[in-house]
Amino acid sequence: MALSYERTRVVTVSLVTGGSGYFGSLLVQRLVATGHTVRVLDLNDADDRPSSVELVQGDIRDARVVAAAVHGVDVVFNNVAQVPLAKNAELLRTVNVDGTRLLLAECASAGVRKVVHTSSSAVFGIPESNPVLPTTVPSPVEVYGHAKLAAEWACLDAVREGLDVSIVRPRTILGHGRLGIFGILFEWVADGADVFVLGDGSNRYQFVHADDLADVCIRAGAKAGPGVFNAGTDRFGTMRESLQSLCAHAGTGSKVRSLPAAPASLMMRLAAGAKLAPFAPYHWLMYSKSLWFDIHHVQDSLAWQPKYSNAEMLADSYDWFLANRASTSHAGKSHHRTIARQGALKLLKVATRLLPG
Repeated sequence: MALSYERTRVVTVSLVTGGSGYFGSLLVQRLVATGHTVRVLDLNDADDRPSSVELVQGDIRDARVVAAAVHGVDVVFNNVAQVPLAKNAELLRTVNVDGTRLLLAECASAGVRKVVHTSSSAVFGIPESNPVLPTTVPSPVEVYGHAKLAAEWACLDAVREGLDVSIVRPRTILGHGRLGIFGILFEWVADGADVFVLGDGSNRYQFVHADDLADVCIRAGAKAGPGVFNAGTDRFGTMRESLQSLCAHAGTGSKVRSLPAAPASLMMRLAAGAKLAPFAPYHWLMYSKSLWFDIHHVQDSLAWQPKYSNAEMLADSYDWFLANRASTSHAGKSHHRTIARQGALKLLKVATRLLPG
């Protein structure tokens, strides 16, 4: 008599903190597609949360909420963060730093196998040299970068105490559904308004597509042992070249113009201080600066290869914006899922049409 054996499939239970935000919601969908049982911890729900995904609604700074969220979980993907546009120093500290510490402590208590913490390239500020390497010492220059670095230190403390934590640092994230300050860029280009670089735009600037970043996070979550992974595309050029590729793709007549870097940065800072424009310190400090990652360590350690170039991800993001423009002002509750309020930038948009060619 022949005996048959049913192969047991081990299902990974994953928690995504900040799973209602732009990148978090995309990561949730990717995890579900790869067979994970997924839970979300977030203050808000998302319209696109899959029906199979459980929501734990609450604050990452609430120990009881976090304990309930991590219970029975194998892998935690930590994406809760106050972004630079929040402009609230207390929230940047209590959410990004204190919330991360609390989450790591509860993960250790619950026996979570792996934590993947999403950090930021803002921890490097304006690097002394490029490319940024895994050995480059972080040196943030504004409050958001300092908060993200402090959260990394909390992760390293947890590793020393025996928790398996990997840190993923993305370059600026793009992809379908990415709005925030990019929503303003896409709206201007769609309407044929000119867009600006600071200085001559020759600074090399690297982006990462959200799909590529999700791939890095999932691979890091499956790899035993702590690590630090700097994620960005391997096909990029200058800021001017990136924006010119977007204008050419759109075909609306929008052009790239230059503004003097120092005066424009000062005006961005003053406008933000007066709440006339949606800028944060990272924008006026970094928009004219070069920053890019060497990604060979990620390619080697995680067998990862980015699919999108700068030009391809800008086109992808813009095409999604066009297809969904009518609903973008209500696309979500996080900063990156809605278009930033333009304020006085509306006047600049009008002015670009009056400038000589």
